[in-house]
Amino acid sequence: MNKRYFLGFDLGASSGRAMLGVLEDEKLELVEIHRFVNQMQRINGHYFWNIFSLFNELKTGLKKCVKEHGIQPESIGIDTWGVDFVHLSKEGLILSLPFAYRDSRTNTSMDDLFQIIPQEEVYAQTGIQFMQFNSLFQLYSMVKDQSSLLEITDSILFMPDALNYLFSGVKKSEFSIASTSQMIVPGTCTWNTGLLEKAGIPTHILNEIILPGTILGNIQPEVAEETGSKSVPVIAVAGHDTGSAIVSVPSALNNFAYISSGTWSLMGIESKQPIVSAQTQQLNFTNEGGVDGTTRFLKNIMGMWLIQEVQRVWEDEGVKYSWTEMVGLARKSEPFKFLINPDDTMFLNPRDMVQAVRDFCYQTAQGTPQNHGETIRCIYDSLALKYRYTLEQIGDVSDQLIEVIHIIGGGANNHFLNQLTADATGLPVIAGPTEATAIGNILIQAKALGYVGSLSEIRRIIANSFDLVHFIPSDELDWDEAYNKYLRIIL
Repeated sequence: MNKRYFLGFDLGASSGRAMLGVLEDEKLELVEIHRFVNQMQRINGHYFWNIFSLFNELKTGLKKCVKEHGIQPESIGIDTWGVDFVHLSKEGLILSLPFAYRDSRTNTSMDDLFQIIPQEEVYAQTGIQFMQFNSLFQLYSMVKDQSSLLEITDSILFMPDALNYLFSGVKKSEFSIASTSQMIVPGTCTWNTGLLEKAGIPTHILNEIILPGTILGNIQPEVAEETGSKSVPVIAVAGHDTGSAIVSVPSALNNFAYISSGTWSLMGIESKQPIVSAQTQQLNFTNEGGVDGTTRFLKNIMGMWLIQEVQRVWEDEGVKYSWTEMVGLARKSEPFKFLINPDDTMFLNPRDMVQAVRDFCYQTAQGTPQNHGETIRCIYDSLALKYRYTLEQIGDVSDQLIEVIHIIGGGANNHFLNQLTADATGLPVIAGPTEATAIGNILIQAKALGYVGSLSEIRRIIANSFDLVHFIPSDELDWDEAYNKYLRIIL
């Protein structure tokens, strides 16, 4: 096979990058072309994303690829975080900066909606984990507040769909990102219009749902002129970053659970169909769209956000730690001395994450961490125990055999947490690839253009292309006793 080039744009809540994928002889190489900071903007008491700045950064990535690296990609694809969306006018203009999911305007939206539609009915019709920032609750908060912005909205596009639109001029909603909204019929490309109408949410604002791997159209002439690129296709990859990441699980079998480890830890299994029941509702599992007709049955767990935030707090105080230094402090600290529930709402967006950890420990009669190492160790131990807790729940509601955990994404680099995860769960852990989201994005582009035939072929290419690190469970610590302590704290 001749070398084939694809440009994947991968945007997270804290950073974004343009990654060039080079596919040759069933092996993939990655080259980072451009990296940039992304962060919420606090304006008049609300949190927003700067969609215009993000678009400019993506164009810069394409321009660098063509002009600085001398490579013309055959296509581009974009993935981002879930749930957030852009409002468009009937002329196709962006009406405002999109709200960020951590904005407080949805604090009461779930309870408010459940006054109109019972919680059980919402879950049965959507199969999606209840989180206050889901698109359904964002839109309902606007209905309840009689938002003038919603009144003049002709359509909405989720973040990757909006960026696809800015590149191509085509307005479509990709399946994996639409599924994060809690507004579609589980496992289908159908909006749940009956549910939305009960909530008073206008359904005319929704666009056609398309499958991952759909070619939307070519980049617009002005974008081609600005970047120096040819008129290449814009491909709707799995627009939800976790959807793209799960494509990159390097397994030929279906005996695995995965943890897509980044700002969030997305832990689950790949299922042939949605798993929706009273029990999965009680356990708050979600059924999100995957590639090739699969369902991502998973739970969103507060992940490296906790570590990122304590690091930021200390840096603001004048103490700057590298990731390696933070792990070193954790290793020297007593295990299981303090534990938290990573998904407690007090950790969603506190002004001071260090104080939030101290407050949780104090409120649960554990005392409080006395130094930085104890705080870091508390978070890492708690994440590993949360993974065990979630794994047991998956076993309760699914008949899928789980013999190994694949950790993909940036968190795969954290060998300390990976070993804790193996020890806590008693299962071997395979870590890698770290650039899972960009890899999945790129190889779905290759599949759309006919260079790759199937999801299994994609995974074979990944296994042949990237180094993986194996972690075997050890019994150096009493994880059963720690788990019982953890259960007493969270239940």
